Amino acid sequence: MKRLPAPGDAPPSAAIVTATAAGLPNQAHALARARAFAEPLLESEELDTGENTLAHANAVAQILADIGGSEAMQAAAYLVYACQHLNRPQEVITKAFGEQHAALALETTKLVQLQRQARNIAAEAQARKLEERQATQDLGQPVPSLSKAPVSELAASQTENVRKMLLAFSRDLRVVMLRLASRLQTLRYFAAIKGDPGEALARESLHVFAPLANRLGIWQIKWEMEDLAFRFLEPQTYKEVARLLDEKRAEREAHVEQLREQLQTALCSQGVNAVVQGRPKHIYSIVKKMRGKSLDFEQVFDIRALRVVVPETADCYAALAYVHAQFSPVPEEFDDYIAKPKPNGYQSLHTVVRDAQGRAFEIQIRTQAMHDHAEHGVAAHWAYKEAGAKGYSGVTANSEYDAKIAVLRQLLAWERDLSGTAQGLFDDRIYVLTPNAAIVELPRGATAVDFAYTVHTDLGHRCRGAKVDGAMVTLNTPLQNGQTVEITAAKEGGPSRDWLNAELGYLVSHRAKSKVRAWFNAQALAETIARGREAVEKLLQREGRTALKFDELAIELGLKDADEMFELVGKDELSLRAIETHLRPPEPEVASEEPANWVRKPKRGHDGSAGDVLVVGVGSLMTQLARCCKPAPPDEIRGFVTRGKGVSIHRADCTDFAHLERKSPDRVIEVDWNGDAGAARDGRSAMYPVDVAIEATDRQGLLRDISDVFAREKMNVIGVQTQSVKGVAWMTFTIEISDARQVARAMAVVGDVSGVRAVRRK
Repeated sequence: MKRLPAPGDAPPSAAIVTATAAGLPNQAHALARARAFAEPLLESEELDTGENTLAHANAVAQILADIGGSEAMQAAAYLVYACQHLNRPQEVITKAFGEQHAALALETTKLVQLQRQARNIAAEAQARKLEERQATQDLGQPVPSLSKAPVSELAASQTENVRKMLLAFSRDLRVVMLRLASRLQTLRYFAAIKGDPGEALARESLHVFAPLANRLGIWQIKWEMEDLAFRFLEPQTYKEVARLLDEKRAEREAHVEQLREQLQTALCSQGVNAVVQGRPKHIYSIVKKMRGKSLDFEQVFDIRALRVVVPETADCYAALAYVHAQFSPVPEEFDDYIAKPKPNGYQSLHTVVRDAQGRAFEIQIRTQAMHDHAEHGVAAHWAYKEAGAKGYSGVTANSEYDAKIAVLRQLLAWERDLSGTAQGLFDDRIYVLTPNAAIVELPRGATAVDFAYTVHTDLGHRCRGAKVDGAMVTLNTPLQNGQTVEITAAKEGGPSRDWLNAELGYLVSHRAKSKVRAWFNAQALAETIARGREAVEKLLQREGRTALKFDELAIELGLKDADEMFELVGKDELSLRAIETHLRPPEPEVASEEPANWVRKPKRGHDGSAGDVLVVGVGSLMTQLARCCKPAPPDEIRGFVTRGKGVSIHRADCTDFAHLERKSPDRVIEVDWNGDAGAARDGRSAMYPVDVAIEATDRQGLLRDISDVFAREKMNVIGVQTQSVKGVAWMTFTIEISDARQVARAMAVVGDVSGVRAVRRK
């Protein structure tokens, strides 16, 4: 028989995130029709657990019915497994049962397969660790104990993945309920056949699914899942506690029954219409109390317990008063969960009392409505629109949306609970809600601006205000887990530069910060390209070459396209002089072989002329420092033989030189600085002009502050060019130096001036 992935391990579907929250379509006889539809497909199939698929679907539907699931929801339990056997499942199920049934079934099936793959990968990783250990033993090397760290890390990783899937796809509670019911049935099946589901599945059930059921208040599933999972994880402990419960069972049950009848009769005589019941004993709960409080078995109050169910809240306190009057209360064991409900909405009075013989027993007192919620939780009103004014977890649900948000907040609280039990793996993140109840994951401390960029980049750019839980907040207010965030956005516009100021606290997410920087970089690039385009257009007009296409010119210069050419010109990384030289036709070659017209005896002077440069391998040649890059010792330099003007000296990283080299590589010549390059005729240091380009946020006093830096560094400023566009200033300072290393020091100091964003040497 064909084996299928166990639906007990099936994560919820992505498609259900977009489904309506009110439940599946209300179709007549949906359950009977779904079972009849699925039966011929599933009756001879098995899951990879060995359980018959149809039997599993029957059991899941029954579990859903027991906790209050609708008939349509029970029908979905069959369709989830049936779609795997259909050629066109979406088309067939949609036609027969509606789009939402089809979406639930199909996407759940896809994610079943994904989780199965993830489980197989994790198992393979663990197997490799065991193989490595065995190989080490075979080599006779010392074998460290199989570290719990890698195993716990693997388990934590698996737990995190399951938690993320459940949380991410929990907008439709049908998915969560199917997930819980299917996992509970898988545990029941292994218990019935006395099989072993494996440590991973049992641990996942105990540490992920049971806490989820608890957070949703579905204690009926929580208790049973905890006991079954614990039974597989610690079978010996489970059997020992079960044995202790069996001992003196008859005596204990007789005592509890006597107390039950006595209490119910007494309360009725006091005018309190109460129903008193014995309370089930849960082995995992008993073990937790024994371990947590270092108690012996007989000291655990859960062993003897009663539950009192009354009509009204006032009756709860009347019953409590009578109980405390008739028995001896244990003060430290009293909890009022009615006045202060548990985070999952649980309400009840808990007290521990002792009878005349000193035997302790626990009594829980609650209304019928509180009891229904304690047993079934969200399932008690699990179609959100049915919640009405009853609300959920202390939240008045005046609308379908309010009830939905209340439930989602419980899921987020469950995530926080899990964070605490998984070594803080998730302490660095929070989950908030959009107005449409979509869950958004953010780093802890994130703001509304981070939220906006996570939802959509364009929403982030246009973000101008925010409401958190309906109240206006500043954009740098840190968000908290479970809050609902609504963004107020402009029709158009961009981010503020203040958002990148870490001290103001507008952004925490690295992703959001990068998007803001990218926006400003794009704006600056567009302005740079426009500036470069204007300069090239003017040059072509002067040269009478307006018919020349920009892309053709760029390719001739060795560039990719016109935009790259405009960008380089706008940044002054490609000089107009280089383009002009390229545009003009080459001068005729000198007929004479003698170099008399361009070989000169070098001059020496403060302007850094030929005497400072040695042309390697050739006698003294006339040289000149290129204006495009303004080299100064000890810059690495290269030479280019011009026509009739000697050797032009460029910095090795000069972009103009790179274009000349590509065009005429045979005219490149090796050059170097003379040993006495820094000395002038009068014995003073030779001075070299260099250009420093600065980009900054424009403000009053910016030019003065930057000039003061050069003055403090004892550098003479011989020229300044400045331009400001849309609050951004571009400046070029020409300074005189004797050593290029002085420039690096000055640039570092200029970079610390308020508002300066970039400093570079041109």
